[in-house]
Formats: sequence, C-alpha cells, structure tokens
Amino acid sequence: MATIMRKMNMISRCEALYRTAQKSVDLPGLYHSYVLAICHQPGKSQDFLAKHLCINKSSVARHLSFLEQEGYITRQTCVDDKRELLVFPTEKMLAVHPLVVSITKEWNTRLAEGITEEELFIFHTVLDKMMEKSQRILEIEEDRS
Repeated sequence: MATIMRKMNMISRCEALYRTAQKSVDLPGLYHSYVLAICHQPGKSQDFLAKHLCINKSSVARHLSFLEQEGYITRQTCVDDKRELLVFPTEKMLAVHPLVVSITKEWNTRLAEGITEEELFIFHTVLDKMMEKSQRILEIEEDRS
C-alpha cells in the first residue's frame, strides 16, 4: 500500500502537470502558487513566501529571480530592514492572477467529482490536522538546528 505522502505527492505532481498543460497562462505551473500568494498578500518578504509555501529559501530566491526577469514581480528593499526584500506583483502578474485562480478552481472541482460533501469535509479536516502537525514537527526540527 502506498504511503500517505506518496499519494499526496502523486496528486501534487498531477496538479503541476495539469496547470502547465493549461495554455491560457504563459507561465509554467510551478509558479502558480507564487502568483496566488503574491497577489493575495503583496509586499511580503521572500522569507515569508518561503515559509508560507514551504519551499526552501534558495529555491524561492531562484523562482522569484525568474519571475522578476519575466516581468511578473518587482522586489524592493524593506525600509525597516535593508537585508529583507519585499515582493510585489506587476500588472503582468495581476493580469494572469484570475486565470491561475480559475485553473486552480477547475482542478479542485474535477478532483472532487464523485466525492460527497461529507467525505470532502472529513478529508479537509484530516488534511488540516496533518498540515498543522507537519508544521509543528518542522518548527521543532528547526529549533534543534
């Protein structure tokens, strides 16, 4: 029997392939989570995005560099802390945001087809508990380092 993580990773990889296959957005699926996070909370730091998206800081810096080169974001030095870079969406990112939201909603709708509301509620409840627990485990491990 496949482990929980294997199944969740498989769903995640399928979603990434689905997002990339949607040609309505000229941006690889890998960056869709950045579009959602940055448009939802503009002006947050790279460190915030790394924690929020659960992606290591070096990968976030590399991904943001790509988005900046492609004209999707701007980065500005924080007034209070010169070491911190704040990330803002450009008009180009704001233009693709509704399409990314639509692709995400379509994926979730298709994924939930044939599953009852009760099953979805239970599934979300269990996922929320597992997500909170995984974040606590990670915080404990970071404190040990």
